Amino acid sequence: MSGPVTEADARSDVAQASHPEHACMEISESHESSVGNITVRRALPRRGRRTVGAWCFADHMGPADVTENSGLDVGPHPHIGLQTVTWLTDGEVLHRDSLGSEQVIAPGQLNLMTSGEGITHAEEATGHYRGTLEGIQLWVALPEETRHGGGGFEHHAELPRADVDGGVATVLMGDLTGLHRDLRSPARHDTPLVGVELDLHAGATVPLRPDWEHALVVLEGAVAVGGQPLAPGRLGYLGEDRDELHLEVREPTRVMLLGGEPFPEPIVMWWNFVARTREEVDAAYRSWAADDGERFGRVRSVLPRIPTAAPWWQQQ
Repeated sequence: MSGPVTEADARSDVAQASHPEHACMEISESHESSVGNITVRRALPRRGRRTVGAWCFADHMGPADVTENSGLDVGPHPHIGLQTVTWLTDGEVLHRDSLGSEQVIAPGQLNLMTSGEGITHAEEATGHYRGTLEGIQLWVALPEETRHGGGGFEHHAELPRADVDGGVATVLMGDLTGLHRDLRSPARHDTPLVGVELDLHAGATVPLRPDWEHALVVLEGAVAVGGQPLAPGRLGYLGEDRDELHLEVREPTRVMLLGGEPFPEPIVMWWNFVARTREEVDAAYRSWAADDGERFGRVRSVLPRIPTAAPWWQQQ
């Protein structure tokens, strides 16, 4: 479910939106895109808003029908400067990467890949699963301190969960404080943030850090915040200065809550790269075009390696 970010999503010459130091509810439409064989609804980045905390990408995929030998079918492709967070609500996907990782992910499990200076991965059919596939992939922008480091891969079959008034909260990354006990994910994160799936059957109140910004992506059902409805296909940006979030729910609903300390560094996003300058993106593109195995490694995959044209600014 990886990228790519296109010019329609977030041109590097469009300013990032401000981070309101007050609670708000800004609703923006997702952009429909294709990843491999599957249509996704891209809630983040949007023009004018590239990040929520360090979260810089959110693709809601499916539901789609897949077979044992045909699913996402996203061949080997590169990443720099980010972490990919893969979370399924239905189905199975096989992850392979240039570190030698080979891992099937199922609902309720987390695949987390850290790219550092460069990594390659593929997302494939499992060879045994047939049925419905649905989920979300998120990207986290790495800070300056770690974005030039080595790659890494983690699979977490168990994550911390706790009851909330109207359902269950599962912490994918970071920590959620203020419940009966603090919930902290074992997954690596390099900036202060939180990512939580809320599986709700009734209204719920969730504690928040008032010095962080937050947003919602609805995967199933619908919620309302302060009377403003939010359905799948939209991003609900909540701003800062909230110590709790009350969600109004009238049907079974699954929603992702993303939050974090506002990301201090301006980023440039193009294709599957998160950088700081166009020059860094140009260098990564040249390495991929030259099949630079020293930087991006190799993936043992039956799918073909994905090529790409030069960045749009080189074509003007």
